[in-house]
Amino acid sequence: MEIRNIAIIAHVDHGKTTLVDALLRQSDNFKLKMDMPQELIMDSNELERERGITIFSKNAAVMHAGVKINIVDTPGHADFGGEVERIMRMVDGVLLLVDAKEGPMPQTKFVLKKAIEAGHRVVVVISKIDKPDARPEWALNATYDLFLELGANEEQIEFPIVYASAVQGKAGLTKNLSEMRDICPLFETIIKHVPAPEIDKELPLQMLIVNLAYDSYKGKIGVGRLYAGILKKGMTVAHINRVGETKRAQLSSLMIFDGLNRVDVDEVQAGDIAAIAGIPDITIGETITDPENPRALPTIKIDEPTIKMIIGVNTSPFRGKEGKLITSRNIKERLEHELETDVALQVKPTDTSDHWIVAGRGELHLSILIEKMRREGYELEVSKPQVIFRESSEGKKTEPMELVSVEVPEAHSGAVIEMMGKRLGLMKDMRVDGGTVFMDFAIPTRGLIGIRNPFLTATKGTGIMNSLFTGYEEYKGDLPESAHGSIIATEAGLTNNYGLVTAQGRGKLFLAAGVPVYAGMVVGENARPEDIRVHVCRTRELTNFRAKNEGLQDQLETPVQLTLEYALDYIGDDELVEVTPGSIRIRKLYLTDLDKKNASKSK
Repeated sequence: MEIRNIAIIAHVDHGKTTLVDALLRQSDNFKLKMDMPQELIMDSNELERERGITIFSKNAAVMHAGVKINIVDTPGHADFGGEVERIMRMVDGVLLLVDAKEGPMPQTKFVLKKAIEAGHRVVVVISKIDKPDARPEWALNATYDLFLELGANEEQIEFPIVYASAVQGKAGLTKNLSEMRDICPLFETIIKHVPAPEIDKELPLQMLIVNLAYDSYKGKIGVGRLYAGILKKGMTVAHINRVGETKRAQLSSLMIFDGLNRVDVDEVQAGDIAAIAGIPDITIGETITDPENPRALPTIKIDEPTIKMIIGVNTSPFRGKEGKLITSRNIKERLEHELETDVALQVKPTDTSDHWIVAGRGELHLSILIEKMRREGYELEVSKPQVIFRESSEGKKTEPMELVSVEVPEAHSGAVIEMMGKRLGLMKDMRVDGGTVFMDFAIPTRGLIGIRNPFLTATKGTGIMNSLFTGYEEYKGDLPESAHGSIIATEAGLTNNYGLVTAQGRGKLFLAAGVPVYAGMVVGENARPEDIRVHVCRTRELTNFRAKNEGLQDQLETPVQLTLEYALDYIGDDELVEVTPGSIRIRKLYLTDLDKKNASKSK
């Protein structure tokens, strides 16, 4: 059987998963079951469907004209670049989706760079051409410029072009939407231009594990590409781990992909993507090979983390009220389990046994991990994200830098430029198109921590901001002190309208009336750059003339919805985010002044 292995790459929200829907629906072998989602079929994870983005890479396989096409849907956000980097080792070509209106975006540059470095053949899909304001010629020219900028070779620059409207399930070799009937021209372009897997029949069995899955019956499952040899169910293989140790193992199950499902088979030929079970300690980047002639494949190179935070056991007065997994052993085991599947994550111990330094590729990367843990029943506390500094070969301090692309109405451009300047941002490009200003800034990663909430406020929710890690550069100097003041509860109890109205006069609130609080819990943001403690549980006493809280119900404004991302953006150096299955709270590191004095004495 002929085989093609492709990955679909693009900027966030450029339509990867919708295109996969169309490919699955119009393939020769896929049938949509009643229990499957009717759209965004590959985004099976609850978090992905809520956020509308792909977070985890996933496999599918379809048939067209007798050719099997293995499809890998990859994340578009650079924070999940570890997924993209390892997937490049599993495929022979990529579909690059470019929005017909927006053109190449920052994350497009990131994912395309990985594909070009891997030497893959690229098929460019100009997507969403059904948009009223689509400009496919401009998007295509910008894509050529991006290929040249990234150093693509002559063969890669001579890429085939397909125009598509994924939501309508149509594609064609011209941008005339009326001439398109189905998605078949894209299938034919893949078969014609993406090379079949190269197989060296002289080499012994070699398979690289690129992804992991879990089955309640089969246990841990390793997914990867078979580079050479033949895999058979029940055969004995050599398992070479990441440090080079070799041991024998027997395969209990052998599977390939059919549609979205894994189906059991007796044999898999080289060039195909397979899934194996029977090796309980298998992990990403390891080699399955011939026990008589073991040869390890090169391990997967992953970019280093740039952001770190401290995750620890929840120590608040509300500990254990909402979560079931609250001990240091629970959290330690969960973080170790995450390391098995997330190669871009790092976990290091601290001086205490109940806190860990967790490093990742960005705030979104780490916040997704925390969100997964809270949904699984964990309670934990999280510190403010910090950048990871390094020392150059010349002994100089270096820091991670980002290329930030901003799209904002012209009326708000001045506020954005001022904001970026205060955070050591240097403008690289600026252009105006129809009342919208597009700006690119080079800015230290630490300048982006906590910027999203002020950015949305300054642009009245109309601004769009995307960032891309560009590498480490010499330290850019100290950032000016950012104004930060919190409203802190002085006593435990239930919040009351009367007490909250008093606090509301100082700034904006994070919670409404009737919410349990404890002393030292942050209940709002102070308008001034200083902390203030307020008795938010205070009630007004009854008199002969006034009923309790009479006339105050309508005076409270709607509080800010405290999401995990908002909380991580907001907190200061002396604050923590308390994360439980039912709540996101912000608290001071030291709940009372006495706690702070005692900590100072002990230090």
